[in-house]
Amino acid sequence: MDLQTLATVFTNNHMPSIVLKNKEDVLAYLREQIVDESTVAVGGSTTLFQFGIIDELRSRNLNFFDRYAPGLTPAQIQEVFHHSFNADAYIASANAVTQQGEIVNIDRTGNRVAAMMYGPKKVYLIVSASKVVKDLEEARERIRRVAAPKNAQRLNLKTPCVQSGYCMDCMSPDRLCAFETVIKRQAIKDRIHVILVEEQGGF
Repeated sequence: MDLQTLATVFTNNHMPSIVLKNKEDVLAYLREQIVDESTVAVGGSTTLFQFGIIDELRSRNLNFFDRYAPGLTPAQIQEVFHHSFNADAYIASANAVTQQGEIVNIDRTGNRVAAMMYGPKKVYLIVSASKVVKDLEEARERIRRVAAPKNAQRLNLKTPCVQSGYCMDCMSPDRLCAFETVIKRQAIKDRIHVILVEEQGGF
């Protein structure tokens, strides 16, 4: 399925979608969507760093709940997470999306997926073409083989998948795959915006 067709599927699921070519187009789109002095939060995401979105948010006249701000204590990070639910805009990515217009994620603490589902007024999901899969089965396989191991490595977690490169459904205290969510449709029409990007980004 081409990205334009998938964008139509998402839009029919009450999640407006647009296809953009690269990170420059994504930044330009977000500048149009998010006005100055808005409150903005982000989910944990490699894509947002690779596309320059974190730097962009820090440079703008925004009230940015910056979970990555240097020197934050664990308690302060939790406070940022709680503030995020009241943000005007929440920006994140997804671990996989299906050709049926489903958004599939795994999460360790749940703050990212919870904010996607409820809270912030608008949610912008930046999803590269490499994350598009056929169905839920392929989405879960992609998470087991790509997203979970690579994110565990990125976070320096002590889980079997860091060594094996594949989810072992472990019982490690550092287990990343605590929550699995599937968003099939948005009840509040136009709240979630899915930005499909031809350029590779994230895991």
